[in-house]
Amino acid sequence: MNLKATSPLAEWLSYLENSHFKAIDLGLERIKSVAEKMDLLHPAPYVITVGGTNGKGTTCRLLERILLNHGLRVGVYSSPHLLRYNERVRIQNQDLPDEAHTRSFAFIEENRTESLTYFEFSTLSALHLFKQDQLDVVILEVGLGGRLDATNIVDSNLAVITSIDIDHTDFLGNSREAIAFEKAGIFRQNCPVVIGEPNVPNTMLKQAGFLGCQVSCRDTDWSFQVNSKNWQWQSQKVRLENLPFCQIPLMNAATALAVVEQLPFDISEETLRQSLQEVELAGRFQILSEDKCEKLVILADKMFENLPTVIIDVGHNPHAAAYLSEKLTALKEQKQGKIIAVCGMLKDKDAQGVFTHLVPLIDEWHCVTLEGTRGQSGEELLSKLTMFSSWVNARAANSVIAGAKSALARTAKQDIVLIFGSFHTVAEFLSAL
Repeated sequence: MNLKATSPLAEWLSYLENSHFKAIDLGLERIKSVAEKMDLLHPAPYVITVGGTNGKGTTCRLLERILLNHGLRVGVYSSPHLLRYNERVRIQNQDLPDEAHTRSFAFIEENRTESLTYFEFSTLSALHLFKQDQLDVVILEVGLGGRLDATNIVDSNLAVITSIDIDHTDFLGNSREAIAFEKAGIFRQNCPVVIGEPNVPNTMLKQAGFLGCQVSCRDTDWSFQVNSKNWQWQSQKVRLENLPFCQIPLMNAATALAVVEQLPFDISEETLRQSLQEVELAGRFQILSEDKCEKLVILADKMFENLPTVIIDVGHNPHAAAYLSEKLTALKEQKQGKIIAVCGMLKDKDAQGVFTHLVPLIDEWHCVTLEGTRGQSGEELLSKLTMFSSWVNARAANSVIAGAKSALARTAKQDIVLIFGSFHTVAEFLSAL
């Protein structure tokens, strides 16, 4: 395929998706040799790598906000994206234009000496874009696991683990101990490690000890408490009281504050409080704004006197479902209405584990079809749901939009409509709006 720096981004992305014989091909040899040739292994003077089962994106987001408010030049690489590829690379809290990505892709294509997967290619491109911009700090979000993930070609100055749970068992193992070992692969000799998981498997602690890492663990070296009006965070060095609630899970906010304590920057308490009030991330228990809700009237093909509360959430594994259940329980008590779920999940996800946390809470299910090689039909998901609980009120739809229309048509003002189960589910719904 004869692509140029001026070729459309959509053509480049199509090329990347088909340029390697496997979509996921874990291992660092190929990508590291290319990165060394292009001098991309040191994208900034200070690099933070963030791994974990859940909470990576929100932890990265708050760290980014704090560092920007401190006056540093910051780049963030994250995945997957919701609506546009451009979301994966942020510099100074801005997505880059298509032209920046296509120029970078052309540079990688011209200089690469190995076949690369989509994620490997995009990782190299992000590193190239960061290095060009002369940043102070780069934050890398691990894509899958840690030890063999493409982001791990970079030797970071600080590693973060947000949480550890069972997910991606085909690649990482089917136990917390095996998964923790893979995630600990981002640790580096004598470098600090922050762990937000309260129940840390020994495999992770053993690896940190072997490398001589300075480990900062939740409930051992730092902790946080919540009351009705605010929350507190404390370590052996500092205590922060009456902190404002924020739009991301507090466990991830607390982990980010623990990271700040390990950084070589003198960040003020005022900056931390300001950042907590400003931070947000699309698709994480996101209640749709009024302008988006108005578009739902067109989507649902129904006149609403009062729109229901509509929430989108990209949670797709048992750990995320447990957090989602807590948030929904509190909201349901406040709203005193039904919860109607539009759920689409990839076939390699633990649907039964998700159902365990949410079936007792959700009043009505609309199981929807997700396309693609990893997608599954609404009928398949419905079958798994009815096997889990034969009395559940559920039906299938052949698309996210069809399921959303069906759900919205059955709501009242006090009800909650939850669109969840996968990044793909939320992205398809948002695209329709």
